[in-house]
Amino acid sequence: MATRNNFLQMLPSNEILNLAEFVVSENFKHHTENELPSNYRSDINSIYKEELRFFNDSQIYVSKNSHGAIEGAIRVLKWNYADVLPIEKIFGINPLHVVGMSPLKSIWHIGRFAIKKEASDLNLFKKLMVCAIAPICERENSVAFAECDSKLLRVLKALGIGATVVGESINYLGSETIPVCMTYEGLIGFYNRNKHLVSDELRLNTQNSLNLPESVVFNNQDFNYTLV
Repeated sequence: MATRNNFLQMLPSNEILNLAEFVVSENFKHHTENELPSNYRSDINSIYKEELRFFNDSQIYVSKNSHGAIEGAIRVLKWNYADVLPIEKIFGINPLHVVGMSPLKSIWHIGRFAIKKEASDLNLFKKLMVCAIAPICERENSVAFAECDSKLLRVLKALGIGATVVGESINYLGSETIPVCMTYEGLIGFYNRNKHLVSDELRLNTQNSLNLPESVVFNNQDFNYTLV
């Protein structure tokens, strides 16, 4: 699918460093008027290592322009119940303490959502979200966690995406960031209204590659804010 001169694709592992650089730079662009802190390279390195470790259990979607530069990105990860998710690393929140153990939930994490500051495109925003929530909307007992910029949270709610705040906000990558939880019930309406924007091939690839058997798994500028 294309947005103007952009096209959506899944990001290979050898381009994860490009993703990390894009996410960090766009966060600070949006929230600090293009001023990068002196330690921003350490943020890039941290995100790069984390996404490399998560890669086999995740799908990263990016929109690139005709020159191959990233203009939008998002990542969805199916939790293996062992790795420390960003929501626990940053906020100290264990997902199981939020959703409980019975019945066993299908738990996901959505992150690295950023759109280039200069690209104001609501359809691109919706397409990236559709890609990320596609596997979550396949099972009614699914739940997703995310660390969400406060301005983005207002946009999500305006678009009909239900997100429940599960902890206190902190300053992260230059903005007020809030831990949220999103259920199947809170996502399915948005998904059904907007899934036509994304090709079946992209959506089905996300669902098929990340919906593993439980036995395996257990062992306008307003739309440009970021989900880290």
